[in-house]
Amino acid sequence: MSGAVEARLAELGLTLPEVVPPLAAYQPAVISGSYVYTAGQLPMVEGKLPVTGKVGAEVTSDEAKQLARTCALNALAAVKSVTGDLDRIARVVKVTGFVASAADFTGQPAVLNGASELLGEVLGDKGVHARSAVGVAVLPLDAPVEVEVLVELTQA
Repeated sequence: MSGAVEARLAELGLTLPEVVPPLAAYQPAVISGSYVYTAGQLPMVEGKLPVTGKVGAEVTSDEAKQLARTCALNALAAVKSVTGDLDRIARVVKVTGFVASAADFTGQPAVLNGASELLGEVLGDKGVHARSAVGVAVLPLDAPVEVEVLVELTQA
């Protein structure tokens, strides 16, 4: 049975994907105390990256913003994989986003708005968070964007 958060996803026309399997020796998400830490989530869709390359070169800022939304959706799937219920989210505390950037690209915050806006649409006030948007030379699998999320859980 799905709860209010998954009902909200459905209202937005979104489906929670399967958890993206780890690419190396790590877990997609772990619980520590009342927090869930996700691993960096790539914008995988059905096991594949829809696009690769650097933002500001092969990938437009608008494309990258949509990919960041996908990363955030994958992060929610990772959270659910360890909590069993997205309604346990008390709030999103922090989002850290990495943007594989062309040398002259400086629009990382606008790209990461894709993830931040999705979390706000899905979780309302619980989705408001602190954030870092970091430009990097390259990401795993030549992904344009990677997002990790820290959420606080309600008391069980």
